[in-house]
Amino acid sequence: MPISPTYPGVYVDELPSAVRTVVGVPTSVAAFVGTAPRGSVTDPVRVTGWSDYEREFGGLDRTSELSYAVYQFFQNGGAEALVVRIVAHRPADAPAGGPSYPAAATVTLAAASGAAADAITLTAVSPGDWGNRLRARVDYRTRDKAANAAGQKSFNLTLRDTATGVTETYLNVGTAPDSGSRLSVALAGSALVTVPAAADGRLPAAGADVPAGQDPFPDGKGAGHGDWYVDAANGLDGTATPVAADYLGESSPVRDGKQGIYQLLKADIFNLLCLPGPPGQNGDGDHPAGILAQAARLCLDRRAMLLVDPPDGWRGVTEVARAAAPGGSGLPLTGDLAKNAAVYFPRVMIADPAQQNVVRDFPPCGAVAGVWARTDVARGVWKAPAGTDAGLSGVVAPQVLMTDQENGILNPLGVNCLRRQPVAGTVVWGARTLRGADILADQWKYLPVRRLALFIEESLFRGTQWVVFEPNDEPLWSSIRLNVGAFMNTLFRQRAFQGRTPQEAYQVVCDATNNPQNDIDRGIVNIQVGFAPLKPAEFVIIHIQQLAGQIQV
Repeated sequence: MPISPTYPGVYVDELPSAVRTVVGVPTSVAAFVGTAPRGSVTDPVRVTGWSDYEREFGGLDRTSELSYAVYQFFQNGGAEALVVRIVAHRPADAPAGGPSYPAAATVTLAAASGAAADAITLTAVSPGDWGNRLRARVDYRTRDKAANAAGQKSFNLTLRDTATGVTETYLNVGTAPDSGSRLSVALAGSALVTVPAAADGRLPAAGADVPAGQDPFPDGKGAGHGDWYVDAANGLDGTATPVAADYLGESSPVRDGKQGIYQLLKADIFNLLCLPGPPGQNGDGDHPAGILAQAARLCLDRRAMLLVDPPDGWRGVTEVARAAAPGGSGLPLTGDLAKNAAVYFPRVMIADPAQQNVVRDFPPCGAVAGVWARTDVARGVWKAPAGTDAGLSGVVAPQVLMTDQENGILNPLGVNCLRRQPVAGTVVWGARTLRGADILADQWKYLPVRRLALFIEESLFRGTQWVVFEPNDEPLWSSIRLNVGAFMNTLFRQRAFQGRTPQEAYQVVCDATNNPQNDIDRGIVNIQVGFAPLKPAEFVIIHIQQLAGQIQV
């Protein structure tokens, strides 16, 4: 605050600094969307290792391409992922006798009063058969233990997931509806079950006494067989396959409901999006264009990249070339949305750890996303995630072995190839976006150029929020030039740009030349940032010439 001098002496005033550091955002947070046997269906779950995924979603499952993609992501160098679980929802017009749909398991705790209306129903946090392995036990060994149930004012509740061994214990749960320790409050943070607030104030019946030192949840001691605990029931995986509506949400507009892939709108940031497996099958197992288009639009809005798996029809180079030819089915994405997407061909052969290491084919998006993440850490987002250093760990071979000539057919189409190279193994051998076809001559032809632009855009978007509502004049402009320029100069020193000097590598313009009075009157400040991107050395040409002997002069 301003100093108001009242006495003779020295006054010290701390002035605000013009330094507002722009920090680079993460570049390799991968989002995976698909089916899993368990896990949240309402919010994306952040996992930072395979053990996190196993705990939240149940680990590898032969029916879940999502699980294998996440496993391959971490196996190839990935460090952070967001997982969105999709389940099939029963449509309103679903006919009777059709496929079954996922349902959440329930545990019913009988009331101490014996009245059926006072029973408490706990519901598994997510649908699926996994919930049937939950067990719940109630006892009255509380701090206010009474002589009989009529005088009991609290109870202890213990839950166990027998599949994983996870146990939750809630002591002294209050039976007063307004108690701070009432059941709905106690279970608010549970990773296993939920309970409606209507259950507050009820006292469940206690289980039979367990001999000291014994596990209260052994097999065969449930209700009617010892009454030590109550088993969950009615959980169902369902036989219905998720369709496009499950991936895009059922609300209108779909984004408002934040369902399906739009659960990612709840996440702070993600940079890569993978849709492993056949979302919304359309008969041949491929991704319907509507899902891919909406996923690509989401990536465009969130400054992320979409990794597209090869369609099932792409069994060889001929099929891919035929699809891209006039009159063919076309590449998975075209138009402006394609600049934020890349496709990799073919599928990859991997030993399946969940099926005694039988080698079978998988979509490559998870392994490729891991290579992207590994390259970002080792070299930077401006380095193409391809080459002999971009080996795919755990991959036995590509499903289709290509020659150089066959690679030369696909590369000009913007299709990135996975190749088997001597010594190096299976590597990523392409670095183009789906706007990378030579005929398009697009400025976003190369992945590292597009990803570097997205990185700079997101970093500056977040790093210039302080500018909003500041006085729009030269002091603000100079501060913007200082801070944005410092960020760009850091990238220059990391060799992210072309050019020998900062002047050749980038520019930051924010002054009277691009901020006319009319824009100032409308509350607009214009910041122009330009950079000279590095292009990958895609074609290495070595000129060899035989020199003639020198003639004596």
